[in-house]
Amino acid sequence: MSSPSPRPPHIRRLPLLGALRIGQPSAIWFKPALSVVAAVAPPNLALVALGHLDLAMYAMAGSLSALYAHHRPYAARARVLAAVVLGMLAGLAVALTAASLTRNTAVLIAVGAILAAGQKVLCDATRIGPPGHVVLTFVSSASLFAPQTAGQIPGHLGIAAATGTWAWLVGMAPGLLRPYGPERRATAGALNAAAAHAEGRGASSRAAGAAAVHAAWQSLRSSGARSAPRRGLERLVVRAEVALAAPADTDPARLRAWARALRGTGPVPHPDDLGPAIDELHGIDAEFVGPRRPLSGRLRPLAPIAVRTALGCGLAGYGSLALGVGRPYWALVTAASLYQANLTLSWNRGVQRVLGNLLGVLLFAALVPLAHLGQVALVLCCVALSFAAEALMGRNYWLGSVCVTPMALLVTEFSGIQQPGELMTDRVLDTLIGALLGFVAAVAVTNRRAGDRIEDALATLDGAQQRAAVTMAAEYPAPGTLEAARRGLAAALVDLRDATDTAAGEWRQRAALPQKRVLAAERSGHRTLAATVRRQGLHMAEESTT
Repeated sequence: MSSPSPRPPHIRRLPLLGALRIGQPSAIWFKPALSVVAAVAPPNLALVALGHLDLAMYAMAGSLSALYAHHRPYAARARVLAAVVLGMLAGLAVALTAASLTRNTAVLIAVGAILAAGQKVLCDATRIGPPGHVVLTFVSSASLFAPQTAGQIPGHLGIAAATGTWAWLVGMAPGLLRPYGPERRATAGALNAAAAHAEGRGASSRAAGAAAVHAAWQSLRSSGARSAPRRGLERLVVRAEVALAAPADTDPARLRAWARALRGTGPVPHPDDLGPAIDELHGIDAEFVGPRRPLSGRLRPLAPIAVRTALGCGLAGYGSLALGVGRPYWALVTAASLYQANLTLSWNRGVQRVLGNLLGVLLFAALVPLAHLGQVALVLCCVALSFAAEALMGRNYWLGSVCVTPMALLVTEFSGIQQPGELMTDRVLDTLIGALLGFVAAVAVTNRRAGDRIEDALATLDGAQQRAAVTMAAEYPAPGTLEAARRGLAAALVDLRDATDTAAGEWRQRAALPQKRVLAAERSGHRTLAATVRRQGLHMAEESTT
């Protein structure tokens, strides 16, 4: 008797209170908070001294680049920050050009929606973030509705380029004092996650540990030349992998002690139990985990997200226009901020955005008397709100939005004092319109390709397991092949878990998610990964005695 075919999953209940739960702050919350202060304050105060605070919007465009790439090693951060500045300038150039060519609001909304969709998929494909596409969309959308002439564009872009360069310098400056800070933090995260798995030994802790180890390797791989500190960090990450493979034989306290030792700038701990042959395993072959997917291959699965973003931003902008709200770009940006990896996370972000913006409007009302004391007071209020927003954003998005909202309202007053009541009314209406119509678009455009990604990830994992099995079967594996097989298998496991979590939060799929296949594949993959680590240990021991 044949078994019945699996039924599609029921529509998930969307959480409400869970979306508002306050979490722990990021370990480096102060870095983006201080960086945005250092990047924003000097240019804006200089504009106040020159009597041109009306140009601050263009200065802010470049300065906000300082929010990015704080978790990346400095070699990679230099490239990412440069890419963010160039991307910011490109979006600003398109927006200013459109603004100079037409004042037709309907056309500008369409341009803003298309720009938002492009910024969303490019940030997702290149994994630029946090804060991802939202800041880029805010800058380009606000610029669309600023009066502009063709002759002003070069000067405004020049201001943004100058402040973007300053933001790049601000982002890179900490590397002078702690050049391996990001790699040390990533390694400490891997050690702590491995210790947590050794203590708990559950499937969730194993997946979290694998993700932390994978992130540590990604950090080390992007940190440039293999210096002595980097080689020491590599040894510790290998030790974390060994702990994940053999938690029963692991001392969690020792792992946590190593993680604590990585704080500051002290010497990197040196685990002696890995054998001298480990350095050979991190040679050229070990740097190669697998072929990098071309950008086009990474963009293709994001097509539904692009359509969802363009449709939602367009609907939000036109809805605001139809109701006669004076600043439809606020509704557009609200819709753009909703779109996360799946529908459930987008709903969460919508709830957080609405609550944060409504409370932020009340905070703006309280700050108006202080901000209107003068231009210096206005700038300092914006700087303080920028710091507070980054300090709170990691705990929950709605907390950060409470500070972002009054900052955005105050920025509109750089060119002249506005009517507070009108600003507050427009912001509330645009928030509600953007959140409602943005979520309607998310429901209408389902990312059914999320299920296809699981199938691709399962196939990739199967191939990685087969390569690892063949490598382990060899009596004398070629130098670096065990390491490459292990890294490839670990990356495939992380990708499968990410694909499954993303698909599970979507509204509906072509078919029920293959949960049993995924769980079986993960169990098998982790067993193979553990066997690879054990085989690698034997190989190192054999080499160290020859």
